[in-house]
Amino acid sequence: MTLRKAFLVSTILTFGLMAEEPVSNAATAADKEKPVGSEHAKKVAAKRPKAAKHQASEKASGANSGETLIVTGTHAVNRKARQSTSPVSVLSAAMLRRSGQMNLADALTRTYASINVSAMGNDAGALTSAIRMRGLNPNQVLVLVDGKRRHTTANIYADAGPSFGATPVDLNMIPAASIDHIEVLEDGAAALYGSDAIAGVVNIITRKTNHGLNMSAQTGANAYNGDGWQYQTSIDGGLSLGADGYLHLSGQVYHTDHMVPYTEDHRLMGSAPAGAGTALYTGPVSVPKNSNKVMSTPEETRENLSISFGKTLTEGVQGYGLITYAHRHAESYQNYRTPNTMPTIYPSGFSPLETIEENDYAATLGLKGDNFFGFSWDLSTTYGADEDAIGDKNSVNAGMLSSKCIPRSTNPSSTSAYVSTDGCGWSPTTTRAESYRMAQWTNTLDFRRNFKTGFTTPTTIAFGAEHRLETYQIKAGTPPSYEAGGMAGYVGLSPQNAGNWSRDIWAGYLDGDFHPLKNWDVDFAGRFEHYTDVGNTENGKVSTRYEITPRIAIRGTISNGFRAPTLAEQHFSSINVGATTVAGLLPVSSSAARLLGAAPLKPERSTNASGGLVAEPLKGLHVEADVYQINIRDRIIAGGSTNGTTAIAALQQLGFVLPSGLDPNAVSTYYFANGASTRTQGFDLKADYLVRMNRYGNLNLSASLDLNRTRLSHVASTMVNGVPTSLLTAATASYITTAYPRSKLILNAFWTVGKWDVNLRQTRYGETTTMLGYQDWTPGNAICQNNGKALRYSNSCFAQFKNTPRWLTDLEVGYSVNPHWHFAVGANNIFNIRPRKVNPLNNNYGARIYDANSAQVPMTGGYYYGRIDAHF
Repeated sequence: MTLRKAFLVSTILTFGLMAEEPVSNAATAADKEKPVGSEHAKKVAAKRPKAAKHQASEKASGANSGETLIVTGTHAVNRKARQSTSPVSVLSAAMLRRSGQMNLADALTRTYASINVSAMGNDAGALTSAIRMRGLNPNQVLVLVDGKRRHTTANIYADAGPSFGATPVDLNMIPAASIDHIEVLEDGAAALYGSDAIAGVVNIITRKTNHGLNMSAQTGANAYNGDGWQYQTSIDGGLSLGADGYLHLSGQVYHTDHMVPYTEDHRLMGSAPAGAGTALYTGPVSVPKNSNKVMSTPEETRENLSISFGKTLTEGVQGYGLITYAHRHAESYQNYRTPNTMPTIYPSGFSPLETIEENDYAATLGLKGDNFFGFSWDLSTTYGADEDAIGDKNSVNAGMLSSKCIPRSTNPSSTSAYVSTDGCGWSPTTTRAESYRMAQWTNTLDFRRNFKTGFTTPTTIAFGAEHRLETYQIKAGTPPSYEAGGMAGYVGLSPQNAGNWSRDIWAGYLDGDFHPLKNWDVDFAGRFEHYTDVGNTENGKVSTRYEITPRIAIRGTISNGFRAPTLAEQHFSSINVGATTVAGLLPVSSSAARLLGAAPLKPERSTNASGGLVAEPLKGLHVEADVYQINIRDRIIAGGSTNGTTAIAALQQLGFVLPSGLDPNAVSTYYFANGASTRTQGFDLKADYLVRMNRYGNLNLSASLDLNRTRLSHVASTMVNGVPTSLLTAATASYITTAYPRSKLILNAFWTVGKWDVNLRQTRYGETTTMLGYQDWTPGNAICQNNGKALRYSNSCFAQFKNTPRWLTDLEVGYSVNPHWHFAVGANNIFNIRPRKVNPLNNNYGARIYDANSAQVPMTGGYYYGRIDAHF
């Protein structure tokens, strides 16, 4: 780390990120339908800026990416984002690059007001990036790549919080260099795309050029800490496949170190409040107060690759495909164990690491044509899978070293909880805790045709069918990870938690786009889906747009949707063992969960309504304003929170061995449940204006605002030991209602003059509120007024914590040496703004100084970077 600090200044001299060209507004929908290598596409490509003109074209494009033709949320052709019946935003590669972020999830958060991420994840959840849109769960956002459904990660977020149960698409598994632009549909779209499209749709459009070479590199660090060092390099380029085909290759290597804010562990302090639950460490070994690094970002390394290709096979028929592969290794800190925990192996104490070894791959092959009895058609098959091996590192199995340990070789029939297959008197320090695999095979056939129906504009009719096979697999860990109490930090899954599950989904849809009047567009869509595990669903959507004048239009949409419970939500279980706490997630189908009130999961069902205004009050000034409401029934949440002896009995019934000497109230269990119905209301405002200042350059001004509020409309309850019990606590209710910013405002100014370009961004995050539990420093004699039991670790009494609004300032300055080389230096959060710190009574071990569940200001503070882009 000292060496890296010494090189901090040099990071400003090393440069790069996403070498994408901006979206060309000259492209047409027909261009998107034809391979770039075709004769038609060659003419189009000739009109596009060459690599040598990259910087000039980027400056000219300015804020007008909204004029790009879209393929998301509509089956009509030649439709621009600003003409859409539903709100659609287009984010160009250049805009994402100027965010200063090296991964896609963070770049979207910096540039898009309706998308946020939580401050940090817990355990394996910290190892997968998960975006949240309009305050909803990551599972309620559908991600497409070139219009095809993308498979999700197998790594489930299993800890209670806003992202509980999420197995989202890991956006960072897609090479940033392969992205041409992103289309974000801000509306429910289950009738068009099926399950998950409740909050909105993110459609990633990849690059398909048959020429050019782009390279980049970037490095930077969290300068105020001197850690969180990052670097990335990427390259992409296109080749011709004969006279009528293309091949585009993209690759990226990315690495980031841990970023650890300064904390002071309660156990390592000189004194503690009277009655504190955590005993102070008083051993002979002196350790730093900030040894607990559990609140931190993971260290990770990713290697990504994508190959897209297309070629005319015969007249009117083109073949196309996309292959992506990514590998990732990541490690996240668990709570620090003091030196007296295992002095023979770790005399100075130890911080267990939870690791992930991940392989993610997908392949799409398709054929499309433009004349099958007058219909254009698209036949495709997509297979994608994510494989994760979760492990423990720098850890120990204390049970294998204890006197209670029984070797299985000498007692093969023993039922003791301390039987060890790998023997006793020793312990590994590294194990594989479990493995997951999530796979998805999707086959689609789509048809589209324009009909003359007597209206001024032809009617577009589209219909199609889809079959999807989803599989989920859990493999048990190596025996030391779960036997004899398991490894410290993260206990692995045993064979009884393992299994294979699958389901088939059959779907059909019909969509019609009508123009009863020249300036009036109406779109009707309907979809039927059958799930072999959760039944049938029918969904519809009606959208309309009326252009009052060439500068003013109104639009509105009403739809219903659904989200089927994932296979992971239905079958996953885990146990998280802290230094003095245990939290267990019970599989919803288990007898232990059923005794606590669990029931089979049902699909979430939603109703979306939105209305808006699109206006150009001045030439060059574009404004969009939309209000929306999303009602969701039977939301899947962390329900049935129980602690004490009831929780201990449930975990032991599943075969888990708990550490001795625990406070019973520090042991808790929970499970997946359809526990609540919510109503989310919001307002989105977007505006952009291009100021041409002649010899002083061009100034692109843009603003985006999202106001968002979620309220509970119903809370389900269940019977526990004959007593009606709410499935939500005040804490879990706050996760889904107030842990998301009440507002988010992004003000951006991009100024280009000569060879210089400057991007200044101001972001205001609104207030978040969560209910925090009382932790180890809470006096033992403090009583929870709700039930007369101890306040410490209570699941009915909580403290309200508010993250007050914060402003962040980002700045980037770039210079084009020549048409091929561009250099930039920048700083995100230049004034090092951090979240508010929580009260020590609500701060577990003193190491969780921030609210980890808030989706407000990142905890990483100021980040300084340098970059270079090359285009040939």
